[in-house]
Amino acid sequence: MRASTPTHSAKSAEWGTQVAVSYEPNQKLTSRTSQRRCSRMVSVMKTRLLTSLTLTLLLCAVPGFGQKKSNLQKPMAGPRATALRVTVLYISPDTSTQKVDRVQIGREMVVGEKSGPWLRVYANTDIEEMQSKDSPVFGTDETPPPVSGWIEARGIVIETTPNGDQILMGAAANQEALASDPRGPANAARSARLLYRRLVEMFPNSPLVPDATWRAADDQWQIQKQDAATRPSAKERDAYLRDQMDEDEMKKILKLYPHTRWADLAAFELIDNKLCGDWQGSPKCPEKEAEYYEKFAAEFPDGPRTAQALYQAVYRQAVLKDMYTADGDDKRADGAHNRAKDLAARLRDKFPQSDFTWRAGALVFKLDQGVPVYGIDPE
Repeated sequence: MRASTPTHSAKSAEWGTQVAVSYEPNQKLTSRTSQRRCSRMVSVMKTRLLTSLTLTLLLCAVPGFGQKKSNLQKPMAGPRATALRVTVLYISPDTSTQKVDRVQIGREMVVGEKSGPWLRVYANTDIEEMQSKDSPVFGTDETPPPVSGWIEARGIVIETTPNGDQILMGAAANQEALASDPRGPANAARSARLLYRRLVEMFPNSPLVPDATWRAADDQWQIQKQDAATRPSAKERDAYLRDQMDEDEMKKILKLYPHTRWADLAAFELIDNKLCGDWQGSPKCPEKEAEYYEKFAAEFPDGPRTAQALYQAVYRQAVLKDMYTADGDDKRADGAHNRAKDLAARLRDKFPQSDFTWRAGALVFKLDQGVPVYGIDPE
């Protein structure tokens, strides 16, 4: 019987692969087929070796590759802090040393140590909670990575700063004012929100916490609302077809501060997610929306948004009067007209000096005069 043919393996430690070559021990590689086989084998080995060396050189050329970043050492413990201005983070307590990053307004930090006018800090990542449907399919995550280094102590509020809660409240309010200014910085609203959040986290026993909690939630709501208004779905009639604002923080306020002005404000904002994008001439939308606002006014009869809710109900009844008239439904048109007058009377009795009362009165006057509120005046 013929002996079994041994198999020899050539290994390359550089790339961790094997190339197996089988041949008879005494057989000479003289045939053309064997020569081509060896030639291909050598060519593959050279190509893989060249690729491995190229990758190694490229990785070595990247600055700091494979090295541990010393600027990511998080202090074991320390007071929390935040910045009131964009602050440069240095690798050492010296402005002539390498800059690590720029700490944005309101970013969360932990102070590790102090050296004269310098602080060694660890700047945490501020994670914005997002609904999964809002996560971008393309693009990059703008959430800043955690970094550490040295910053100048000027403009830094620490947990131990006297009246730190009041300072953060004022700084956040200033950022909100800048957000409403067309010439203000583009990220002022987000900076305001972060400063309010820092107040709540750093000074949990402050009497300003409920108001700061509401303002942080409202800033997020308004940012999302403005973004949703720019999308094509904003013109959809049904509310469920539009992008919705995240309700978690508003509902948390209702739970934490029931029967307070902050709960009233949060409940009013939540109506936004129920509103139609575009009525498209259908009475279905203003009918439901008028119900939402009347229900809110009944649940919060003395709240800071009650007059506004009643006015919104008056406006929708005025719109319904015009819609029903256009459809030839005089009975329902008269009913909407009378309902608008009743709600306007409630406003006069409850909030006689409110702008919303006067605005509702102007709407009722137009209805009484036969002037359309919704649509085009046929003259």
